[in-house]
Amino acid sequence: MDALASPDLYINRELSQLEFMRRVIAQAQDETIPVLERLRFVCIASSVLDEFFEIRVAGLRQQEAYGSVQRGPDNLSPSDQLGQIEPLAKELVEEQYRILNKVLLPKLDKQGIRLLTPEQWNNKQAAWLKSFFKKELAPIISPVGLDPAHPFPEPLNKSLAFIVTLDGKDAFGRSSGKAIVQAPRALPRLVRLPESAATGENEFVLLSSIMSAHISEFFPGMNATGCYQFRVTRNSDLFVDEEEVDDLLRALEGELSSRRYGDAVRLEVADDCPEDLAGFLAAQFRLSRDQVYRCDGPVNLMRLAAIVDLVERPDLKYPGFTPAISPQFREKENLFEAIKSGDVLLHHPFESFAPFVDFLRQSARDPNVLAIRQTLYRTGTDSAVVEALVDAAQAGKEVLVVIELRARFDEAANIELATKLQSVGAQVVYGVVGLKTHAKMCMVIRREGRSLNRYIHLGTGNYHIRTARLYTDYGLFSCDRELGEDVQKVFQQLTVMGKAGKLKKILQAPFTLHSTMLELIEAEANRARKGKPAGIYAKMNSLIEPQIIQALYAASQAGVKIHLIVRGICALRPKVKGVSENISVRSIVGRFLEHTRVFCFENGGDRKVYLSSADWMGRNFFSRVETCFPIEDAKLRRRVFSETIDCYLDDNAQSWELNADGSYTQRKYKQKRRAAQEELLHRLCS
Repeated sequence: MDALASPDLYINRELSQLEFMRRVIAQAQDETIPVLERLRFVCIASSVLDEFFEIRVAGLRQQEAYGSVQRGPDNLSPSDQLGQIEPLAKELVEEQYRILNKVLLPKLDKQGIRLLTPEQWNNKQAAWLKSFFKKELAPIISPVGLDPAHPFPEPLNKSLAFIVTLDGKDAFGRSSGKAIVQAPRALPRLVRLPESAATGENEFVLLSSIMSAHISEFFPGMNATGCYQFRVTRNSDLFVDEEEVDDLLRALEGELSSRRYGDAVRLEVADDCPEDLAGFLAAQFRLSRDQVYRCDGPVNLMRLAAIVDLVERPDLKYPGFTPAISPQFREKENLFEAIKSGDVLLHHPFESFAPFVDFLRQSARDPNVLAIRQTLYRTGTDSAVVEALVDAAQAGKEVLVVIELRARFDEAANIELATKLQSVGAQVVYGVVGLKTHAKMCMVIRREGRSLNRYIHLGTGNYHIRTARLYTDYGLFSCDRELGEDVQKVFQQLTVMGKAGKLKKILQAPFTLHSTMLELIEAEANRARKGKPAGIYAKMNSLIEPQIIQALYAASQAGVKIHLIVRGICALRPKVKGVSENISVRSIVGRFLEHTRVFCFENGGDRKVYLSSADWMGRNFFSRVETCFPIEDAKLRRRVFSETIDCYLDDNAQSWELNADGSYTQRKYKQKRRAAQEELLHRLCS
């Protein structure tokens, strides 16, 4: 195994993440995708890059500052990684703006969807925008001239601001030469021109353009000689020492405010900002010139996503679809009877998430239901799931909810959610100290005759109605006795901190999931060594755990055919001679965010199929509470393999193949186009 631990066999996780962003940006260039959806992909890439800097780059900067010598399997130091990230990230940013300015905006303009710059405003538009500025903007903006009494302000994380150069003196005879103007966060960054001023139905102006055009009005008696937008990205990771706090909710509430003013890790400036001003801004945020990113357009591309939602042009978007209702639930109005007749598997977004909400609603109304237990990681406070749990608690059911307060960037929403549920009498706990509760479980306990029966739902994704239409995920309904007992034990473990004991069917992190995956991989390797058929098929979001990768390498050397479908980060190098020649890695990037975790092992012809909330990452195996559950019904096993392995391996339109050097090559179809997501829409929704 020592040879399989060589750093040459591992792709750096941060560089792999940047490669994923490259694949997302490539969607914006795909002529087969409707133009408004291509704009959305540019915005998504911008949002992903923001989080990459807020968390991953920020963490590397901290390690570098503290002189950390910690290295991953690739043996790259924090400084090594930062040195490679910077040119790649700048290349991606440049490509985003090139696609936006040279491709998408001209295409949108031809469709009557226009983003107007001040040079394009006619007299009527200019007059309306000036009136808008005076009524909506001027009263709430407070420019700050820079002098000893007015030090440089601290803009919030990712907020829009301007640096203005000035000639002349103010009313008090001061002449600082510079001022900072921060855009109000309360106003939308995109303004739609009204019918009275527009020449077409869909004409928009950026708030930044309105402010730039009227910036001189903030400085009467002075001359604004330049105005340049900028945005600073800050370290947004939260630190709470859970061993030292008495109340995790209150501790997180206190920590959330610091996220807005964390250490700066990136400065974005307008492309035309003079070098001396860019250097001045960088110095204020204690950043080097390498950490300055020039933007040929709005400094926050994510704001342009509003155009996609505001424009009613179905012909320029993906075709609409209606998620199917599973036949078992169509045939029986009582969901408990449907589940009792056999396990029900839902594949989202192709099949509707509504049956799960109905399941909770029926449970809330059913006098025979005594208790509901559920985990919530990301769900949203205005969710039908939450409302059903509130109704159940108000109806006198015993409602227990395990809320993960530390779900990144959803902390505030989850704190609000916890407060809401507690106010109606639900019992709320926050999981386990030191571990995030990432498992997706729901259990309803119902009295039926003289017995109490458990009805469970286990999933690969969050209980979030909106993402259930955007992410691919599986959800399994079952009243299997042993599965129900396992779920009950896990809930007891989360609430009373006792040992769950041995689970009969569910694999659980941080206890049995990692070791069992290694055993299953080794079992396939042993079969291959004996000349027996062997195969491993796995689909996940990320693959970086070193022991798993080494086990896959060893299995490949033994002759096991291994097919991996990894959406994002992958540290494993396929196609390395003598090591991973039997391993293929593909990534699917399409209309929906691939989110299913499916692990399949040939098992000598009696194929084992597992669904899981966990990726093959160290944090999922060792730092989170996760579940991995078997699909035991033969028909459902075949269905999962067909829909998630066969269908995705056949994809030749939205599939990217990982090369040994860490780059990806998009598969090209020569005759018949095969796109997995499109195939599943046709297969399950028609």
